[in-house]
Amino acid sequence: MDKDAVNGNFAGTVVSPGEENWDQARAAWNLAADQNPAAVAYPESADDVVAAVNFARANGLGVAAQGTGHGAGSRGPLDGSILLKTERMKAIEIDADNGVGRYEAGVLWMEANPAAGEHGLANFSGSAPDVGIVGYTTGGGFGWLARRYGLACNNVRAIELVTADGEQRRVDADHNADLFWAVRGGGGSFGVVTAIEFDLAELPEVFAGSVIYPAGERSREIISRYFEWAPALPDDVTSIARFLQLPSLPQVPEPLREKPLITLGACYAGPESEGVELIQPIRELGEPVMDTFQTMPPFGLSAVHMEPDEPVPGVVYTASLREAPQEAIDSFIETAGPESGSPLLAAEIRQCGGALGESREGAGALSHLDAEYVFCGIGLPMSPEMGEAINRQLDAVCEALEPWSTESCYLNFADRPTDIEAIFAPETLERLRDVKRRYDPDGLISGNHNISLA
Repeated sequence: MDKDAVNGNFAGTVVSPGEENWDQARAAWNLAADQNPAAVAYPESADDVVAAVNFARANGLGVAAQGTGHGAGSRGPLDGSILLKTERMKAIEIDADNGVGRYEAGVLWMEANPAAGEHGLANFSGSAPDVGIVGYTTGGGFGWLARRYGLACNNVRAIELVTADGEQRRVDADHNADLFWAVRGGGGSFGVVTAIEFDLAELPEVFAGSVIYPAGERSREIISRYFEWAPALPDDVTSIARFLQLPSLPQVPEPLREKPLITLGACYAGPESEGVELIQPIRELGEPVMDTFQTMPPFGLSAVHMEPDEPVPGVVYTASLREAPQEAIDSFIETAGPESGSPLLAAEIRQCGGALGESREGAGALSHLDAEYVFCGIGLPMSPEMGEAINRQLDAVCEALEPWSTESCYLNFADRPTDIEAIFAPETLERLRDVKRRYDPDGLISGNHNISLA
């Protein structure tokens, strides 16, 4: 790659193989991803993205965009592509009067959320603070407010992106509506997103946290009690049950280190005075190791799940459940609980329903989740052997849950190579391919779980 040719129309930085900082440049947040692109470019504006896309097209290269690389485990090595790292594009605009937030592609949720919170407004971010807005939203966006407001992608007003022809486009319900549909839940295969504009929620505070119990002989009782409690919840409550085993690291509270745990987390989208009685039943299941429930601004939700806030190697996989009878709960406990010998850091079940289950007209490619619960398993492969064990365990849990699983799984939780047919329903996938053929007929741009032309 001729770096000088790009830099002539490119205000950012280009790093090529062999340069001193090459390994740092090509690394993703998910350190298990081994990315080997033709070059890494750091655009500072949408004009820079145009220059990079035009250069790639003229020189027979592909383009892959990345905000942080949390989901990079689902990508290939990126041979023959320019990796566009959008982390320098950091503009934030909050229109408090109209409840709208516009964020450039490099903005992290831990930056966007306080900006909205200053005005009593809330974004629809997820459970980790340093995830970027673009990959999270184009892949769906399942956060602590999801049962009240739906997926993040369902709350998008407009998306600004550069398509394979080098054109800057602002797409919404009235402009390039087919492309607007595709990028809301269909992933990042249709263009390089440079900014997203959201409708924000007027929500100054929430009541949220986790109650943490020892896992062991009471695992079946506690997990089963959760599944008795969750179905009767109003849409204002989003909840998660997890088996968790945290490593002995300084950032992990000492009482939680290297012990099998059950965490029952929930968020009531409103004040404590209204939510405390709804959530109280899961706080009374025994003597907790820790109880973190409290009133907080919505931007405090990113700390509830205790996600790592620095790069780690990870393997993540998922299954969506149409129902969770006791047999399914027992299968989950047997394959992911403390007696299973599981090497997973976390094995969680997230409750769907509410706004997540409503297929709203014009909501995007992922208009809703056709499931009652979503399983997500996470492992930290510190060695190749550990990676193999984690993948075997993820397969075992998904196989055990298969009798109650839907035909499609949730894109953002499938962070390993996965057949695209396992993620989208056939009619949705064919429509996504039609959009891909229209806007990127040569397959220049690739995303996590790439939509191919075949």
